[in-house]
Parts: sequence; structure tokens; C-alpha cells
Amino acid sequence: MKELSTRTYTAAGGVVVDGAAGRVLVLLRPGCTGPNGRPEVRLPKGHVEPGEGRREAALREVHEEAGVAGLKIVVSLGHQRVEFDHQGHHYIRDEYYYLMTAPPGTEPRGHEEQWQPEWLSWEEALQQLTFEAEREWLRRARAAEAATTNQDT
Repeated sequence: MKELSTRTYTAAGGVVVDGAAGRVLVLLRPGCTGPNGRPEVRLPKGHVEPGEGRREAALREVHEEAGVAGLKIVVSLGHQRVEFDHQGHHYIRDEYYYLMTAPPGTEPRGHEEQWQPEWLSWEEALQQLTFEAEREWLRRARAAEAATTNQDT
């Protein structure tokens, strides 16, 4: 059996919430089925480019994939290392996510053809996200949002 070559990279993304409506922004990938046999549902994220900071990359990626501007980073949700095999390579991805808020009344307008942005409730998003690592980001975001909301009262 041939040993897979390893590729490493850093990615950053956001869990975007519309707190007043209790919604979370997800990306649907029409025509692509996840390992669970259902249509793929993801959180926005992407590669951190050379010379770019993680926060900057997260804001850029959410804007590119979901068409949402005017985002505010509330807090870092931390770091998670994800490993997977894909097309003959073993990938090690260091992920950094941020809890973000969208301006009131924001309707996402996807810029990338492969993604269809949509607001879901917290519960729907937890059920529909394709990968466990992204469900973990959602759980962290919900706890962080609750902690932030409690500080404001």
C-alpha cells in the first residue's frame, strides 16, 4: 500500500450569527453529497493566504463564500486540528474560527457558484452540518454567544 504524502495548511472561518433572530449562517453545496448521504452543509472558511492574518482571512472567506459584508468579530472560538485523506494525500488542517455578527437585516448573497448561503436556526444547523468538526465550532459559538449576551445584561 502506497504511503500518502502529507500536506498541511491553515484555515480560518466564521460562525456568523443573527442574534436577534437566533439564526446561524451556513453554506449549502448543491449537487454535492457529504459522507452521510445528505447534501453537504458547511460553515464558511478557507485558506489563510501568505502574509494574511487569521482574523483577516476569516472575514475575507465569509465575504467571498457567503456574500456578507460588514461583519464584526465578537470573539475567537479557538483552534482545532483536523486530519483527513483526500485524493491521494493526507491533509493536516489547523482551523481557527471566530464568532461573528452580521448587520441587522443582512441577507447573504453568495459570490461563489459552489455555495448557496442560508440562515438556519441553531438546532437546524447542528443537525444539518456535514462534519463533526464544524458542529464543534457551532457548539463553541453558541456557548460564546450565550456568555457574551449574559455579560451585556
